[in-house]
Amino acid sequence: MTTPDALKTESDAVTRLIRLDACAVSDALDKLGLPGAVTGIHRLSSDRKIAGRVLTVKLGFSEGPNTATRHLSTAAVEAAHPGDIIVVEQRSGVDAAAWGGVLSRGAKRRSIAGVICEGPARDIDESRQVDFPVFARDHTCRTSRGRIVELGTNIPIMVGDVPVTPGDYVIADGSAVVFVAQNEIGRVLETAELIARREAAMVEALEQGQRMSEVMGASYEHLLEPHAK
Repeated sequence: MTTPDALKTESDAVTRLIRLDACAVSDALDKLGLPGAVTGIHRLSSDRKIAGRVLTVKLGFSEGPNTATRHLSTAAVEAAHPGDIIVVEQRSGVDAAAWGGVLSRGAKRRSIAGVICEGPARDIDESRQVDFPVFARDHTCRTSRGRIVELGTNIPIMVGDVPVTPGDYVIADGSAVVFVAQNEIGRVLETAELIARREAAMVEALEQGQRMSEVMGASYEHLLEPHAK
């Protein structure tokens, strides 16, 4: 059972994460020697950045006949807490949507922060109309019905070459999608915040008229080395 103190810690981590951007978090992972950055997944329906805890869905082929009595990802929408981000793996190779417009409407009503699809999504215009953030590898008009099924909810999945576990953290913006393992979130946030402060100071220096080559000198060039301060 999650304690009130644990819930506050999780909420504080998400609050700190949303203040950053994907590049700062990716740089922090590089500095710490951790995986997590995924490129090639695009922001399709909103200009907003999202950050939160991960709830996963895995889609693919069933070994037997399709006996599903509900549409894929509906269990995830009903299980998610406000602010969660649903992350869907659809690596079947079939042109079939991992997410659609009605799911976006249902997720919006439950205050889910957004969805990230390792695979295609559809009904992008509808998701845009309700201002629900959809990030996906591609887009399509083809339904999943009769093509793929849900293999599991809240199980380990892969996004790009990054293993993703339920309860991990993720930030997604116009640059990339970056995952942070839940047991690493503390030191990743500290490192990313340090990097963000350094870059803010660099911008200030530029605005004060300092030369570009001085601002982006040796200390910046070696900032991501493990022991650099």
